[in-house]
Amino acid sequence: MLHDTVRAILTRELYALRRGIEAYPDDASVWRPLPGVPNVGGTLVLHLCGNLQHYVGAVLGGTSYRRDRDAEFSRRDVPRAELLREIDAAIAAVARGLGATTEAASGGIFPEKVGGREVMTSDMLVHIAAHLAYHLGQFDYHRRVVTGDGRGVGAMAISELPAAR
Repeated sequence: MLHDTVRAILTRELYALRRGIEAYPDDASVWRPLPGVPNVGGTLVLHLCGNLQHYVGAVLGGTSYRRDRDAEFSRRDVPRAELLREIDAAIAAVARGLGATTEAASGGIFPEKVGGREVMTSDMLVHIAAHLAYHLGQFDYHRRVVTGDGRGVGAMAISELPAAR
């Protein structure tokens, strides 16, 4: 049940991230720096997608994805079309990785050390969801300030959670 819930939440947030990229008026605005803000929208997309494709897709799902975390923070001026492809790849990684993970496996040790530590898979899944939500908030604020559009893109929508079983 935990990994089904995490899959639903990760998928929901990734679709919100997708809508956010589509809400920027052009490619340049995704990369517009703001005073005091360390990460622009494009950087956050690359980082979130790299994180999910690695931890969920490769580690749990067995994909061949190879993460380049440094590039997530150093690449610039990636077009929105490419960022959307990265989001779609992260959505597929979540489906594959959590589709390949049983509920029983969620109670075991995560297959890769994280920060030099062994952690429980269930704890890592909750951490991954919290990490995505944290950065999704940063992303949405960047988009709102850069575009001057205070309207939301439906992030964190309760209506997108699965109905009670």
